[in-house]
Amino acid sequence: MNTTNSLGLYIHIPFCVRKCKYCDFLSFNMSDETKAQYVMALICEINSLGKKYGKAGLNRPVPTIFIGGGTPSILNSQHICKILTAIYNNFSVKENAEITIECNPGTLSPSKLSDYKNIGINRLSIGLQTANAKELAAIGRIHSFSQFLESYNYAVRLGFNNINIDLMSALPYQTLSSYEDTLKKVIALKPQHISAYSLILEEGTPLFDFINNGNESLLPDEDTEREMYYLTDNILKDAGYQRYEISNYSKTGYECRHNLSYWDRVDYLGLGLGASSLVDSTRYKNTDSLSFYMENSHNPTAIKCDITPLSKKDIMEEFMFLGLRKIKGISINAFNQQFGMDIFDVYGDVITKYKNINLLSVENDVIALTKQGLDVSNSIFSDFLIDEDI
Repeated sequence: MNTTNSLGLYIHIPFCVRKCKYCDFLSFNMSDETKAQYVMALICEINSLGKKYGKAGLNRPVPTIFIGGGTPSILNSQHICKILTAIYNNFSVKENAEITIECNPGTLSPSKLSDYKNIGINRLSIGLQTANAKELAAIGRIHSFSQFLESYNYAVRLGFNNINIDLMSALPYQTLSSYEDTLKKVIALKPQHISAYSLILEEGTPLFDFINNGNESLLPDEDTEREMYYLTDNILKDAGYQRYEISNYSKTGYECRHNLSYWDRVDYLGLGLGASSLVDSTRYKNTDSLSFYMENSHNPTAIKCDITPLSKKDIMEEFMFLGLRKIKGISINAFNQQFGMDIFDVYGDVITKYKNINLLSVENDVIALTKQGLDVSNSIFSDFLIDEDI
């Protein structure tokens, strides 16, 4: 819910050493020259939007910055420094801002991490996915577990004390035992945050084609996948991690503030190729065409596409299905105040239906998914779509 004037910033770096077999994100490999040209185009966009939302315009405070991809850490660290310097020059970044960069093992070095720290990056998100070599190869990751350990240890030695590790379950060749081994190896490192996602086979990816070409048996069966899901929750809880969103766990006080702003519907500005934004109740994204973006990034209006002004109905739906992703759920009073309507007049039947079968809890001011509700969250979310206009 957007109750402040805050504006998060997402920066998209669309480059990778090699695209992973499961990935359908906007990413690819390009020459060093193209990467440098892209950084200059990105800085042009930052300068232009700074005139509207930054110090020279509305001067909206920036509490979080997330540099994602792709693999942002594939860039020369001086490019990252130039991007952040442009942001600092143009936007009012809060003194205690959370500034995250996504990294992949094998693309980090002590000097690169030192440059990150000096420019103000205070949170790392490292993509491990699995500690098992056969599973890493099956999904097309280019690193080994030992390379991950090297990268992680570099970061800890340099003083980074807010690190996320990304993990995946339901991978080809993965067993309950190998997944448990990965979980235990990761919690032994005591990162502050762990994201744990189940593999989704996206149509059009090499892994989708491979699995659907007679290799379905390489994936864990449905029962094993469900056991992995419960194992994640149990092992991480026992290790002191609090689950604060369907797929995210953290030590107390280390929840990802940037991602929480997405689920709370705080405005954010997406900068870079294909980046999505939510600003003033309108969702839109930037062009997916690299050449068009680099030629027109100085004109943010020209690169905008898929512009969708949100109706009251749209915003209500997002309030519910994004807010319910959080373990703490949503506030009844916040809904009533924001929309000027009683939540039970709008969603009473749906709330009662799931409360009666113990998939939703309603206590005092809070509606939240129960543990059983979290297991079937997607089907519950779909019931919060409203048929008629409000």
